Amino acid sequence: MTTTDVFNHNIPVESSFGYSQAIKSDDLVHVSGQLSFSEAGEFHYTGDAAAQIRQTHAWMDKVLAHYGATRNQIISQMLYVVNLRENFEATAQANVSYFGDHRPVSTILGVPDLGFPDQVIEISFIIDMKLPA
Repeated sequence: MTTTDVFNHNIPVESSFGYSQAIKSDDLVHVSGQLSFSEAGEFHYTGDAAAQIRQTHAWMDKVLAHYGATRNQIISQMLYVVNLRENFEATAQANVSYFGDHRPVSTILGVPDLGFPDQVIEISFIIDMKLPA
């Protein structure tokens, strides 16, 4: 296995928590949970599931752009959702809107809590660079 590229958004939490946003190893890119950060690394859209999901997808797009990949190359995603029953419909609608006809394997977990107060969603995923863009 060859690590060829490490990517970060250069926000403070990456250093304070000690992690990278994404690491490319051979043809796979493993991406940490993306969430609703501003460009300055502040958590945004407290308690607003739909807005948090839109912002999370925007961060996912930044990771994809860094690797020259598209949503069609996402093969797997893990969604962590607080109050899953309450936020399921907004999450499902946003997911269908984000991926269109593409259907990566997905697991959605209802969790009691995430890293920031009033954070509703976090999405980690894997990109396969061998797939057509």
